[in-house]
Amino acid sequence: MSSLPRRVKSEAKPPISEDDELPSFLSSSSESEEEEEEEWEPKSKISKRARLPKKNEAKPKKRAAPRTAVARSKVRKAAIKEETDASFTIAPAEDKRMQLLKPKEEDVDTDPKTLHQKPEVPKRVEMHSFQGKNVESLESDEKPSTSVKHEKSEEDFAFDEPPFKKMKSTTSPEGKPVKNLGGNKVKEEFEMNWDIVQALSEITNVEPWVCANLIRLFKEENTIPFIARYRKELINNLEADALREVQQALEELRAVAKKTHTTIQKLKKEGKLSGSLLTALLNCRTSEELDHVSAPYKTGSKGTKAQRAKQLGLEPAALSILQNPMELNLFSYVKPNTKGLSTIQEVEAGVQHILADIFAKDKDTLDFIRKLCQQRYICIQSALAKVSSKSGNEKDIDKFQLYHEFSCNIKSIQHHQILAINRGENLKILTVKVNIPDGVKNEFCWWCVNERWRPKQFLKPELMRILRNSVEDAYKRLIYPLLCREFRSKLTSDAEKESVMMFGRNLRQLLLTSPVRGRTLMGVDPGYKHGCKLAIISPTSQILHTDVVYLHTGQGFREAEKIKRLLLQYNCSTVVIGNGTACRETEAYFADLIMKKYFAPLDVVYCIVSEAGASIYSVSPEASKEMPDLDPNLRSAVSIARRVQDPLAELVKIEPKHIGVGMYQHDVSQTLLKATLDSVVEECVSFVGVDINICSEILLRHIAGLNANRAKNIIEWREKNGPFINREQLKEVKGLGPKSFQQCAGFIRFNQEYIKTFCSNTKKEPGSHAFMTKAGGAQGKKKGKPVSYASQQPNPLDQTCIHPESYNIAMGFLSLIGGNANDIGKSDMQQKVNAVIQKEGLEGTAKRLNTTVHTLQLIIDGLTQPEGFDIRTDFDKPDFKRSIVCFEDLSVGAVLTGKVENATPFGVFVDIGVGKAGLIPVRSITEAKLSKVKKRKSLGLGPGERVEVRVLNVDIPRLRITLDLIRVL
Repeated sequence: MSSLPRRVKSEAKPPISEDDELPSFLSSSSESEEEEEEEWEPKSKISKRARLPKKNEAKPKKRAAPRTAVARSKVRKAAIKEETDASFTIAPAEDKRMQLLKPKEEDVDTDPKTLHQKPEVPKRVEMHSFQGKNVESLESDEKPSTSVKHEKSEEDFAFDEPPFKKMKSTTSPEGKPVKNLGGNKVKEEFEMNWDIVQALSEITNVEPWVCANLIRLFKEENTIPFIARYRKELINNLEADALREVQQALEELRAVAKKTHTTIQKLKKEGKLSGSLLTALLNCRTSEELDHVSAPYKTGSKGTKAQRAKQLGLEPAALSILQNPMELNLFSYVKPNTKGLSTIQEVEAGVQHILADIFAKDKDTLDFIRKLCQQRYICIQSALAKVSSKSGNEKDIDKFQLYHEFSCNIKSIQHHQILAINRGENLKILTVKVNIPDGVKNEFCWWCVNERWRPKQFLKPELMRILRNSVEDAYKRLIYPLLCREFRSKLTSDAEKESVMMFGRNLRQLLLTSPVRGRTLMGVDPGYKHGCKLAIISPTSQILHTDVVYLHTGQGFREAEKIKRLLLQYNCSTVVIGNGTACRETEAYFADLIMKKYFAPLDVVYCIVSEAGASIYSVSPEASKEMPDLDPNLRSAVSIARRVQDPLAELVKIEPKHIGVGMYQHDVSQTLLKATLDSVVEECVSFVGVDINICSEILLRHIAGLNANRAKNIIEWREKNGPFINREQLKEVKGLGPKSFQQCAGFIRFNQEYIKTFCSNTKKEPGSHAFMTKAGGAQGKKKGKPVSYASQQPNPLDQTCIHPESYNIAMGFLSLIGGNANDIGKSDMQQKVNAVIQKEGLEGTAKRLNTTVHTLQLIIDGLTQPEGFDIRTDFDKPDFKRSIVCFEDLSVGAVLTGKVENATPFGVFVDIGVGKAGLIPVRSITEAKLSKVKKRKSLGLGPGERVEVRVLNVDIPRLRITLDLIRVL
């Protein structure tokens, strides 16, 4: 047997969550009392998202073994002294977060034996800056440091692509590391026989040193947007999607570890825990493995066949077959008056059950059969259920026509196919099974008898027969059902994760649609009987007028006069139509009037936008608070217009799952879906940034480091004390501590022109604002730190993406180039920067400033980007039109332009203006057809992108259009 990996001592407390509700194929017992295979019925998985621990939970107050006060003091002093002596940085002395940099190259490939040594007598020092709070980490937690970071400009963020992970390698593109962490060991609360860093690296395919840093960063409650932008040197430039994937995998591993130790404690209390069982439990890495090992020991049943045989005293006989068969006499176990031992056949059956249980629980045996399955053709098959074919709904049955006689290799099956099969099985329309060929069974049985479980001595023919039957019984009754559950679980889990990630990518693309500034817009919520609701909003999103017109009840001509009068009165030349009921008729109505130049002298154009979630938002408390005097039906028209004016600010008001850009979103874990989509919204809002003095409370909630209460407190502070002057004033807000400030500060912007105007007026009217003293909002609270006059001065760097912890480096760079902070965003600044960089180079300048290239690049971007820079300008705007195309007008070969509505693993749906979206199959999306301007790391297209397509097929009866991608516009 292969030796077990060394166990790692644990120390830091991971997030703790309740046991997840698992599908039936995971929670079912691994040992069936029947000979037939249990049916697998997938259910909706609800995996709870583990919460990040509070900072005070990370303090290593308790040790595994008690020590005297003197011993503890000596160890602590020695650790701090060694850390000080062994560390060196390239940053200023106050830089504390450089403690998390990549380990040296020679330590990346260190022998695992040295990585897993028990630290009772440490031969080398471990860095505890992220495991517990030493002197340095306490300082860095209390105030932002002027630390040195690798940064990347906002233009380089790829929001429309799946996560791009750094593959494992012995070298890093960032150059050699500057800090040795003493290996990649990370202390966890629950000890297992596997290292969480290595396990996380294997699951996510991310380098171990990156995984170790991410575990520590997440433990310190750092948000994904903050890590992705301001801690790049610690994560090897991973993108936000990859960080979410690592975070999710980490939570799953911790959930397994927690569940394992809960099971161990329960079994120990019941007196069922043995040494071999403990080892088997601590080896489990997945919930399926844990359930398989622990199932025979669950209470509340009559026990498994092996347990009942052991209770009859047959375990020594079973072990003798493997170890000392020459002295075994099965007839000595026969007891005529005892059930289960009355005949030799019953004795043999009991021995066989015990041996089968031993084989099915052995790690090497399971590893062999899993490896064997990887080399063979394993397929998943679905067929029409007999019950559904007789009494089912024909419409529902037709939806799954592709899967009535379906078979596919589990290695090549697509994610959407797995989700479709699972849905059909839940509706009892399909029956599904995993087919493992007989060759796998034959080879496995031969290996067990002749290799793994070969007896140490000669076996009599009757005992050899028992051994062979035991192996076959173990495979048929225990191992085969386990493999089927594992395959189904892995396929379903991967498909759900891909579905959620696809939803997140589509949502990001939609949220980052380029806003349409400076236009007065008319929003139209189409309808038949109850009319079309109109709302005209100003360029600043103020509601100018609302009305209802009845375009489809024979009053179209009369209502046209009203619409024309409104458009001329408010000088509005852009109409935004929701894509709901009566959208097609409303679009034809406006297109006809535009073609006749009815709105002259205005040159009116229109566009179609998704109204998904508008009805839900219109009756929400947020809408009632924002538009209290407006009818809910008219609120939806306002929302439709604002979705074009500022998509991000409007769509964040709606729960992400109601936006409708996903795939099988109701079949996946709703907890995972919500957590991922909320994280995507937070990422988008943070990377775009918000103006703290004009943004809404709803938008503020989604900034990294903020929540509903902190956003509410910021708005209350602003209403009571006037506008914020600089980022430092955020520290005066109730509930906004050092950690929250660190996370949110870099994503909050300040309009310098507005602040300068306000400050000049304040000086003329002393006492009108808390400009010279601390804000009035501090009254009634505990005595706080006095706010100096200098802290109330505007800081030009606050309008940039530069984090306050890098302000010292930014000012040093300005001194080097001879620039002025008041010239940020001007052409003179760009010229001065170019002159220095051309002379000394980016790396030379960074070295001179004692910083890193990425930090310097972010500073350069912040200083040279024009005032009011918005990363969304690189994304597509709505497609404005003046005419309409009918479905019947389409012909094969016609070339059209359209906008991507939704993206799925099997293709992309494109709105080409005929009322029905066409499908571009995924095989038609090639690298040569994608835009060369946009930096793409994948072949994905996202909602909102404009494309040129060719019609391949038009199926009028089924209203299906197949398209071929020509190019991305």
